[in-house]
Amino acid sequence: MKTPASTHHKPVIVSNNYEEVDGRFAGNADTTALSLGLTRGNVEEKARVSAKIWSGEEGSCSGEAEMPLHRILDLSILICSALTHFSEAYRFDHLYDPQNPVIDRIGLQGSAMTVAVCTDHDEINEDIKHFNAALNDDGEVIGERLRTLTRMLTEMGY
Repeated sequence: MKTPASTHHKPVIVSNNYEEVDGRFAGNADTTALSLGLTRGNVEEKARVSAKIWSGEEGSCSGEAEMPLHRILDLSILICSALTHFSEAYRFDHLYDPQNPVIDRIGLQGSAMTVAVCTDHDEINEDIKHFNAALNDDGEVIGERLRTLTRMLTEMGY
């Protein structure tokens, strides 16, 4: 996946085969990938973690203001997979295994969403450190929301 020059989003964790598991659109999706990455508004601004939905032949960023609910849930699954990886990433010199950048395969829609470190750019070893730091900085905010989701899903019987 190529990152468009006009965006500040630098992918770190990606699901490049998303068109295979995109709900009712699987196999005929306009969305090609999901990513979690770093966003920085300007040079002085601290990097933060953001999510992107990618579409089109060139891997451009989706301009969707609305999206199907399953994509929101799939982004949540991607986030949980990334959080699980980073809870143990300290075991790796570069916070991931460069020989095996795939960190998870999650069965959906008769296929599997592949979750991997985005090794398509030269700065990944530095970006993944900043990504991990940004996750840690937002740990309290993310944790509060995960606990709320856990409670609500349990109340719903999931």
